[in-house]
Amino acid sequence: MKRVDDFRLKFGNREFVPIMIGGMGVDISTAELALEAARLGGIGHISDAMVTDVSDRRFDTKFVKNKLKLYRHNIDNSDKSIIKFDLGALAEATRRHVEATMQSKRGEGLIFVNCMEKLTMNAPRETLQVRMASALDAGVDGITLSAGLHLGSFGLLAEHPRFRDAKLGIIVSSVRALQLFLRKNARLNRLPDYVIVEGPLAGGHLGFGTDWAQYDLATIIAEVVQYLRTEQLAIPVIAAGGIFTGSDAVSFLVSGSAAVQVATRFTVANECGLPKKVKQEYFKASEEDIIVNTVSPTGYPMRMLRNTPAIGAGIRPNCEAYGYLLDGNGGCAYISAYNRELALHPDAKTLSVLDKTCLCTHMRNFNCWTCGQTTYRLKDTSRRLEDGSYETLSAEHIFRDYQFSIDHKIALPGTAF
Repeated sequence: MKRVDDFRLKFGNREFVPIMIGGMGVDISTAELALEAARLGGIGHISDAMVTDVSDRRFDTKFVKNKLKLYRHNIDNSDKSIIKFDLGALAEATRRHVEATMQSKRGEGLIFVNCMEKLTMNAPRETLQVRMASALDAGVDGITLSAGLHLGSFGLLAEHPRFRDAKLGIIVSSVRALQLFLRKNARLNRLPDYVIVEGPLAGGHLGFGTDWAQYDLATIIAEVVQYLRTEQLAIPVIAAGGIFTGSDAVSFLVSGSAAVQVATRFTVANECGLPKKVKQEYFKASEEDIIVNTVSPTGYPMRMLRNTPAIGAGIRPNCEAYGYLLDGNGGCAYISAYNRELALHPDAKTLSVLDKTCLCTHMRNFNCWTCGQTTYRLKDTSRRLEDGSYETLSAEHIFRDYQFSIDHKIALPGTAF
């Protein structure tokens, strides 16, 4: 019976354990989590979501404080169009985060940065280019393009000296999205080094509509693999979304995937950035507690726990400090929803905004509990302690369980591999 360890992901002459840990922001996929994946011979992601805030936490910088100071006078103004990120500060924050991670890397694996196109930051092209270029400058092994079609992203990097050296990949949820990307970038003569196909059971933002349940990862993978074979394109395909056991992973590796990307089980790892109390909420969740809604200002449906504090919270937009989702005109769907409720209830002490949420503030404070569809199964991977809480696991334990398990078995904490 095959195990994940019987397979290898190949990039040129190098081989890796075909396990990639997804890039969960904001700093949920911490440097420590990514470094463990690399040490064990796989691939880890850090996320560049809200990277200035992440830098402030890791290195005691003052990027967010300085931005707030600069725009404090605009806090009560509903027009946020003047708010801009200092591109120099953004570059420095990215370099600090990535460089420190790369300097700590041990083992034969790789460290990638997950880069969301939907972090538009009131200057979509300029801020995206700075984030990607600075990550490459800092020595990151690769960049995964996520949360968007990224039709122009390769073009932003075409003049960078590492454009053809670093590993560059993209997340898609359909063969059509991949076709659009390849067609748009054909003139650059630079194929992606890998394609992550993310299915409808993934956590966080989904590349599907509210009809997500009508789609199936295995079917989409088969379509993508067949398309690449027909076009004679040797691009590794990585399956993602709902892969809970090593046996789940093997089923994709046997059918044509070069690797799997996993994340949900690592949300309760010791190295994960979620606070301990939030990890316990993930352990306790039932299947009915996991929902898909449209509260994200990005326009994408989003999967999260039903009791996530961000749902319905009517906090004042904090764009002066954050503002990562401001579009190119300084707009955000949450700002519009908040102002609507403020106009309807001008004397209310607290507002409730049900249709959208302030994703920046809530993600920064770990109050937006995004999750994968299989989160309700996390309790089966651990032991319940005397106080009623669940024992968290090491990232190494979870990684090894994926790597060596068979028959859909899950190794509980303390099991030797």
